Amino acid sequence: MKRTEKKPSLIEKERIPMLRFGTEDVLKDPTARSMRHYEANRATILGNAYHNKATITFCTDDGDVKKVETTVWCYDDKFLLLKSGTFLPLRSVLKIENS
Repeated sequence: MKRTEKKPSLIEKERIPMLRFGTEDVLKDPTARSMRHYEANRATILGNAYHNKATITFCTDDGDVKKVETTVWCYDDKFLLLKSGTFLPLRSVLKIENS
């Protein structure tokens, strides 16, 4: 089973620092990576302007697929900064959906 086929389990953002993440990007397709940057930018704008929450689906090092519902404060090429100061590696993010 591929990582993207597993049903994601919902976790609290406070648990993210306890997780381990792989060193490889979970998205191999350059178009999908570009879309992820677009989604991160949009989530950042909506999070800062309207305190809008986003649902972020991501993979851990062991291949588990998780999702978290939180506000994205900012992002760069390596990380998403979530509400409460939690960092999530961008390379582990499968998709970002805004509420």
